[in-house]
Amino acid sequence: MNHTTNLKRRGFLNTAALGLVAWQSSLAHAAQAAPGGAKASAGGAGGGISPASNTFTDIRQIRAGVLDVGYVDAGPRNGTPVVLFHGWPYDIHAFIDVVPILAAAGYRVIVPHLRGYGSTRFLSPDTLRNGQQASFTADAVAFLDELKIERAIVAGFDWGARIATTLAALWPRRFRALVSVSGYLIGSQEGNIKPLAPKAELQWWYQYYFATPRGERGYRENTHAFARLIWELASPEWKFDDATFARSARSLDNPDHVAISISNYRWRLGLAPSEPQYEDIERRLAAFPDVAVPTITMEGEANGAPHPNPKDYARKFLKKYEHRHLAKGVGHNLPQEAPRAFAQAILDVARWIE
Repeated sequence: MNHTTNLKRRGFLNTAALGLVAWQSSLAHAAQAAPGGAKASAGGAGGGISPASNTFTDIRQIRAGVLDVGYVDAGPRNGTPVVLFHGWPYDIHAFIDVVPILAAAGYRVIVPHLRGYGSTRFLSPDTLRNGQQASFTADAVAFLDELKIERAIVAGFDWGARIATTLAALWPRRFRALVSVSGYLIGSQEGNIKPLAPKAELQWWYQYYFATPRGERGYRENTHAFARLIWELASPEWKFDDATFARSARSLDNPDHVAISISNYRWRLGLAPSEPQYEDIERRLAAFPDVAVPTITMEGEANGAPHPNPKDYARKFLKKYEHRHLAKGVGHNLPQEAPRAFAQAILDVARWIE
């Protein structure tokens, strides 16, 4: 079942018409109007960042797998699909200024709320609120199956980069190209057994906090304050305002958000259970498969979150590959801090597969 929930009065504009706008003039047009009820900025600091009043105003819902998924679907229906995955503790508005650029260039842009975020809900109260790696991969496949999308370009950051990379690694014929912030983030419980150097372990303080009952209670009672702290630590030079944070923080009020977040980080340490239906995917990911699709990886110079050195993962990408380093204070939430650069990377990998 596919239906639309109107969150505000503004509706989707004629995205097919936008898809005909040439890339060279798309930013000028996008300053006036953009698909999905969002307006794109043609200028401003950070590579085209719009004000917090700009928001996705039409969230569609579709039942897929164990979820009723909330998502944005912008751009011409016959455009090449681009699927964008957000991270923790962010939401779909990380791509608020990316979507209009891609849609204006003729792409169909799809941005789902992950399990535990926004309007995405579990269909059954009896389903385990599981945040293991493969659950998100399976969610993405089920979601795109329901949308009848056979091939797509995938991109993301943080948890979303991991999701996009797992899709490209396991099903390269379906997921044709990849843009991944912080590169190759596929993990395994076995791989997480080995301790890191003390300074590296310090960066994962919240993961160890979440491993305790005190940490679970602390995140539940202070979700917004905790999330804002993560934003500030992960992007120390990004001067976002209260309204920008509040726009995304509403998605963290999802009734399953805390459970999914705690499960995710506990699972990595072997402290939360896996589910049998994800065993095959998890087994394949535990082999750390190479990625055999054209890929651009990206990193912000001011990323304050734990992230690997690009030199350590470059060999995992077997096809045409490029790493892009963004300076000038860009941090962890790269798509929201530098939307033009992120969108341009997607446009470039798309050209590589034409």
